[in-house]
Amino acid sequence: MSAECLFCRIASGAVPAPVVFQDDACAAFLDHRPLFPGHCLLIPRAHYETLPDLPPNRIEPLFATARRLCAAVEETMQSEGSFLAINNRVSQSVPHLHIHVVPRRRKDGLRGFFWPRGKYTDETEMERIRAALEKNMERP
Repeated sequence: MSAECLFCRIASGAVPAPVVFQDDACAAFLDHRPLFPGHCLLIPRAHYETLPDLPPNRIEPLFATARRLCAAVEETMQSEGSFLAINNRVSQSVPHLHIHVVPRRRKDGLRGFFWPRGKYTDETEMERIRAALEKNMERP
C-alpha cells in the first residue's frame, strides 16, 4: 500500500468511495466521473502502477473479478455490452493499476477507441513492428 495513493487509501477504507465489491485481492467502486452511470473501476488492493508491474500470481484474481464485474455491470445497467480499458501511465489519472468497466449501448456516443486511428505507412513498416513485437513477446 502507498500512503500517497488515492486508490490504496480507498482500498484500505481510509477514503470513502461507492464500493460495489471487495475481497482480499481486489476492490471495485463507481468512477466519480463516469462515462455512463454504472462505470466502475476495479483495482488490485496491493499497489501496482501498471499491468506489467502486476505479479503473475495476481493476474487471475484480478481478471476473474473483472469478468464477474463486467457481467454485473451489464445486468444491473441493462446494457447491450461493456467496454473494459486499462491505461498504463499515459492518461492514467491515478498511478495505480485499474480496469475501467463501462456499460455500453449501441449509438451511445462513444466511437470505438477514444483516439483517432491511423494506418501504417506501408506493409514494410507493419512487418517491422510485427517482428519486433513478436521478438519482445519471447521474453518472460
